[in-house]
Amino acid sequence: MVSHEYDPDDNFGHAFHALADVDEDDALETVAWQFLLLVNPDDEGAALQQFAALRQALDDAGDGADPGALLREVIDWQAGFHVQEDDAQGLMEALDELVARWRLRIDWGVDDDATEPPDTSVLLQAAFTQLRERHYSLWTVETGEATLAGWITHERDEETMQLVASALGMSARPGIG
Repeated sequence: MVSHEYDPDDNFGHAFHALADVDEDDALETVAWQFLLLVNPDDEGAALQQFAALRQALDDAGDGADPGALLREVIDWQAGFHVQEDDAQGLMEALDELVARWRLRIDWGVDDDATEPPDTSVLLQAAFTQLRERHYSLWTVETGEATLAGWITHERDEETMQLVASALGMSARPGIG
């Protein structure tokens, strides 16, 4: 007999035990829910609000909707960011807003007297490094556009996030690629 220990903190590990008879829409919602729990660490209330917004967006979009794009929309400025790839100011503001949820601050190392805006890849690297020191992971995701998008999770959830993002058809990775 095989014994399976239950881990109450493993939201993803037990999500699919009974999905053999579940339709595609229910499976999508299950994986999307796991995604929202991961990008809203320790804030199930925010995940619930975003899940309701996602369900509405899926209903409005109809068949053929891109769940990754819809998720990016419902988490934007709440649990994720999506800015033009050359919008350094927008990226800093979005990430500052996200890390404020945990009373964190990112030292951007930006000279106020600089004539050129900082490079967004340098900013992403600075944020990734500083968040990693606090056991968080900054994720970026391919958008197919000239934009930067991503979210933040607990560092311990990297493997789970990789599985969830892949199941949602999102090419995501911790840090910048």
